[in-house]
Amino acid sequence: MEALPDNLFSLGLLVFILGLKHGFDADHLATIDGLTRFNSRANPRIARFCGALFSLGHGAVVIAIALAVSAFAQRWQTPEWLELFGAWVSIGFLAALGLLNIHAVLRSDPAQVVRSVGLKGRFLGGLTKAASPGLVALVGALFALSFDTISQTALFALTASQFGDWRDALMLGILFMFGMLVTDGVNGLWISRLICRADQIALIASRVMSLVVGGVSLLVASFGVARLTLPSIAAWSEGKELFFGGAVVAVIVGSFLLAVWLTRTVSPATLATGD
Repeated sequence: MEALPDNLFSLGLLVFILGLKHGFDADHLATIDGLTRFNSRANPRIARFCGALFSLGHGAVVIAIALAVSAFAQRWQTPEWLELFGAWVSIGFLAALGLLNIHAVLRSDPAQVVRSVGLKGRFLGGLTKAASPGLVALVGALFALSFDTISQTALFALTASQFGDWRDALMLGILFMFGMLVTDGVNGLWISRLICRADQIALIASRVMSLVVGGVSLLVASFGVARLTLPSIAAWSEGKELFFGGAVVAVIVGSFLLAVWLTRTVSPATLATGD
């Protein structure tokens, strides 16, 4: 498996950044978008909290997986093929999500806010129309039952077993969940703001985020292919997990802040007068 930091502090920081990055997963964004829009009509009291509720449910499963892996760490040897298989699965999903979100921007009605596109949400049917806090958290929990989430959690939980017992795995699971809570919670609040503000700036802001999420997904997928096929790239990137994870988060956060700034700096009255 890919080497992770050899001290607990660095590992904890990396896991928190992975949680932030995981929260920007296009499937997360698309599902939180749908849950927030549905509850803006069905249950407005929880609409702005859909992102936070989703990440709490998702994080609860991550913590459970981390504890289970920690308990069996001494008797479980991860097969070598699992890393390669998981890498190609992640690359395939990232590429598909990147292309779908860019396509959604290009074909969207100019008068409509662009909605993020996801894959997993299509298999959950009516659950994406959850109108209670418990059901929204349940949707997040079901999203955690996927190969990428389970394999990533297993990796950091197995690494935590080098430093101590189940308490270290629990701490890392909480850090991962907290990272998701930050990004998914803010995303839910932002979507509820866009729903309340259907002006030209909101249209532009939604396109900025969709294009950036799609573009970053394609870039990460391309870099993953390069690492798997070019030994020189793999050697150069060794030990730079914190840098790459932080860079992805910084790019998306920067675009998110730009989109929020756009929604705040120009008023509908300004747009109407053209000044």
